[in-house]
Amino acid sequence: MKTLKKRLSEGLARVYLVEGDDFYLFDKALSMIKSACEITMEDFNLTVLDDESFSVDKLFAATEMLPMLDPKKLVVIKGGKLNEEGKKKVNEILLHIPKTTCVVVLDYNKNFEFLKKDFVLVDAGRMDKEMVKKLVVAYLARLGRTINMDALMALIESCNGYLTRIMSELNKLCFYDPAAEAITKKMVEELVSKDVEYSVFELTEALAKKDGDKALKLLKLMEKDAGVFSLISNQFRRLFYVSISEMSDGELAALLGVKEYAIKKSRELARGFSKAQLKKISSLLEEADYAVKSGSVLQNNALHLLVFNIIYV
Repeated sequence: MKTLKKRLSEGLARVYLVEGDDFYLFDKALSMIKSACEITMEDFNLTVLDDESFSVDKLFAATEMLPMLDPKKLVVIKGGKLNEEGKKKVNEILLHIPKTTCVVVLDYNKNFEFLKKDFVLVDAGRMDKEMVKKLVVAYLARLGRTINMDALMALIESCNGYLTRIMSELNKLCFYDPAAEAITKKMVEELVSKDVEYSVFELTEALAKKDGDKALKLLKLMEKDAGVFSLISNQFRRLFYVSISEMSDGELAALLGVKEYAIKKSRELARGFSKAQLKKISSLLEEADYAVKSGSVLQNNALHLLVFNIIYV
């Protein structure tokens, strides 16, 4: 967002492509660009095209329309599926829009990645912890509230660094005990549900330490999530790749299709296992996956058996 703020101070581009995995930052980017466009007459100068309303013809009509009583016309694309011919037409339209039009593509599902080569890319991926801390403290200051540092770290970890979830949970925490001087770690632990991806990190740490009781408690909390088996499998496969690869964090992230944060976290977790153990665990995962998919074992039973096997691997 700092990069976007700097770019906007230097002047508006005609087209911005917003990509990432933190929806709060999508909204933040749109708000900043909208403010830079000085849109005051939204009924006339703001057009939103989503999955249901998007079409090449509607995009062309919206971008060609001149603004009324504002310096800019803002067109926001929130969805839309395109074939190869449609992609070419959209790219051509956006390359030749009037100077008075600004287009923001909120690419939640990566349907508009083809625009990367010609237009301004805005990263709405998870921020590093230090930046998240500053944003949370500043947000609470505006509300006249504070948060203890251990509580802040627990909140960030529980929400897996996603500002979308953090901001939502903060609203709950702020009104839980208005008389409290600060948000405490105890309040976070009692009120904030842990992100399943972070719970997988915790489970992995517990298995590395051979802490069976904690591993089973975490598994109990996660087992209702249909995607937890896949998350655990992906996590241990990633640990194995990290342990045997000589690639940099950036290279591995690109190869595995994840953020560098996930690779850094995986390097920390991988230290709890030997390469031989991770290879054995990979084999156990393949066996468990086959058992679940063939119907010979229920997923919950496979997960519990897998946890026991990893503890004693």
